[in-house]
Amino acid sequence: MVAGYRLAARLGAGGMGRVYLSHTQGGRPVALKVVRPELADDPDFRRRFGREIKAARRVKGAYTAELIDGDADGVPPWLATLYVPGSSLTEAVARRGPLPVPAVLWLMAGVAEALEAIHAEGIVHRDLKPSNVLLAADGPRVIDFGIALATDGTSYTATGGTIGTPSFMAPEQASGGEVTAATDVFALGQTAAFAALGGPLYGDGPAVNVLYRIVHEEPGLDLLPEPLRPLLARCLAADPAQRATPAEVVEWCRQRLGADADGGGGPAVWREITGPEVAVPAPVPEPTPAYAQPPVPTPAYARQPLTAPAGWPQPTPEQRKARRRRAALISVAGVAGGALLVALLAWSVMDAKGRASGRNTAGSRTAATASAPQSSSSASAPVSSSDSSSRSEGASASGAGDVGPSASPRDPRPEGFAQLWLDAKTSLSLKDREPQRRNRTGDIRFDCQTISCELKSDSVVFFQIYGRPGTTLDECRLLLKHATKHSWTLSGAAAGTEFCMKDDEGNIGLYVIQTKSTAMPDIAFLTGDLTIWRHAA
Repeated sequence: MVAGYRLAARLGAGGMGRVYLSHTQGGRPVALKVVRPELADDPDFRRRFGREIKAARRVKGAYTAELIDGDADGVPPWLATLYVPGSSLTEAVARRGPLPVPAVLWLMAGVAEALEAIHAEGIVHRDLKPSNVLLAADGPRVIDFGIALATDGTSYTATGGTIGTPSFMAPEQASGGEVTAATDVFALGQTAAFAALGGPLYGDGPAVNVLYRIVHEEPGLDLLPEPLRPLLARCLAADPAQRATPAEVVEWCRQRLGADADGGGGPAVWREITGPEVAVPAPVPEPTPAYAQPPVPTPAYARQPLTAPAGWPQPTPEQRKARRRRAALISVAGVAGGALLVALLAWSVMDAKGRASGRNTAGSRTAATASAPQSSSSASAPVSSSDSSSRSEGASASGAGDVGPSASPRDPRPEGFAQLWLDAKTSLSLKDREPQRRNRTGDIRFDCQTISCELKSDSVVFFQIYGRPGTTLDECRLLLKHATKHSWTLSGAAAGTEFCMKDDEGNIGLYVIQTKSTAMPDIAFLTGDLTIWRHAA
């Protein structure tokens, strides 16, 4: 489930995240895009993503996949568009080869009309390419406004960066110049050339070579079918001001298609390209228990109304009213008595808990102060483990009979350290009285050299906790008993995620992430609270 949408299947993945098939409450299929955790960690990305959702809501066109809903502040961020039952242009060309000229004209007309609707709302798509064009039975659909640029917004990259796919960029986009609606027209020409040729117009190879050819060389139009050359030459003009507008592209294609342009569902050649209509999967049913409980039959006596036996005197209406009054008074008295009893029990429990909390808090402060005398802020244990740690400590100190089941008289005293910083230049150690180290010599290191940042160690094993927070020492002992992983990726971790860890001397730690910033690996970092139990394994 994501934001109330039940996931039915995975449709694909890209640079921003994964796309799943789901359904609205009314059963309408939607494509649900879920943002990658690394991007979701970046507050700037969330703000930009929120602006894109607001801008994309305004786009309404016959050849666009309409945005249904989205939430940039969700966990994770997501957006949902109408599901288009059909393959992408990339898949269609790979399956059957180059498209015939009439199909390319129909494709260009539909995509150009989609660009008209997008540009009318002040949005530049910036990443129009064959994989972002889906071939539905009634025409193409332009999708993926995830990196579109609203004219009243800012770029999605740092200074000097570019966004888009190299083989389908315009010269001004490849060279870091101003991106306008004409940029999408150049990408439309490249997309149409791909459909007609069966491959990129500017060839394959390293991205830097392709971009050089786009910026400095003229497109090789001689390879294209002759009827398409005049229009593609205008779309692929080096000067943005010389390119055709989407409206001109639509009109040019309609003139060449003739009567087929008013065919409604597209000419026969288009239907040959798309193939038989794709069946839309049905919504996923609600999950049912693995072992359903049989219904309990109602006893025969409970199905019959209660009546007095034959021959017994029937009560008068006055007697019935008196009985109802007595029953009501008894019910009220029972409710009041029950409420009083609950209040007394709650007061007793809270009073006992308050006395135990006072003893435990005093003990925790003493232990934390001894472990970190320089800073008062580091004397507080993480919230997720302080309750269980205090109960364990109280049991050891007092030997009272109200010790919870997770406590043990042999448990070591927990030591708490708040807001410990981890980045490429710092590390942690479970052996030291002050676990924070300003170098990489500690047992626990933070590394972003791989695709996703991770915790690494030569002597410490890790285990990520999934589920409710508040992991206890005994739970960490159990999970770490057979743990062997000396590195753990952080792609599935967020603020509040807990990690149990154990070093080769038997010290056990519980690290609770408070801040995770991994969107930019060069300056990535973690902050978190650490509880250590010395020689607890």
